[in-house]
Amino acid sequence: MARENINDLLAFIAVARDRSFTRAAARMGVSQSALSHTIRQLEERLGVRLLTRTTRAVSPTEAGERLLDGIAPHFDEIEAHVDALNALRDKPAGTIRISASDYAISSVLWPKLQKFLPKFPDIKVELILDNALTDIVTERYDAGVRMGEHLAKDMISARIGPDFRFTVVGSPGYFAAHPRPSHPEELVQHRCINYRLQTSGGLWAWEFEKDGRELKIRVDGQLAFSNIFHVLDAAVAGSGLGFVPEEIARDHISAGRLIPALQDWCAYWDGFYLYYPSRRQSSPAFVALVEALRHRA
Repeated sequence: MARENINDLLAFIAVARDRSFTRAAARMGVSQSALSHTIRQLEERLGVRLLTRTTRAVSPTEAGERLLDGIAPHFDEIEAHVDALNALRDKPAGTIRISASDYAISSVLWPKLQKFLPKFPDIKVELILDNALTDIVTERYDAGVRMGEHLAKDMISARIGPDFRFTVVGSPGYFAAHPRPSHPEELVQHRCINYRLQTSGGLWAWEFEKDGRELKIRVDGQLAFSNIFHVLDAAVAGSGLGFVPEEIARDHISAGRLIPALQDWCAYWDGFYLYYPSRRQSSPAFVALVEALRHRA
């Protein structure tokens, strides 16, 4: 088979798996128009339509599904064998792609990577901001980061961060105009800054616990964000009450820019874990990264 035919097939696999020319082009480092031209040429050469294109989505046709199921596993196996050759190198090498939330990246991954990367110059790490519970196998990430309670049962995991808690915070100006809540149920009387979940699209219910009693409160307000740091910024600006990780609010609290509330109801949660499929265990680069990220109390 001609080399260009192999490249065309790899392009098809990327688009079919990503269900998007935009994402596949970005991952492959080519323009969207060039990728679209490649797929059209492949379809013309094979004499069959492989992808159905609409304004909103791209999906494989029946022929496309058959081709994807037939060839993709073989290319995956080739990639795994090539990756395994890194074990013969003097130094661990390779690219590792990790899906993680904004808070996990800033609080756990990036601080540890700053120490890790200079020691392993041949290892590249891509951190993909993802506040949804993405399927890392389908999206072809090497690993993901989640809190312990959300881990998939068929994954290997390693704890990479300590327990942490969310806390309710508001600006001095906000509390000058509104009484500080003494019970979570009083939050419904306040202007709150919501956090929208990317997975379901719904607004996150604020979770509290005290003396074994758990409460989930649906709050209301004019603002909602899908980034927890934007929630923090809005709380500092006096736009309402925010429910954010205590760590990212600590400096604002110490400086008097934020005032915490309901701290006796804010329980600690299980920390972050790196999770990954078993096939990633054989890579020396990945093993070195896991050891560097592992939480040691």
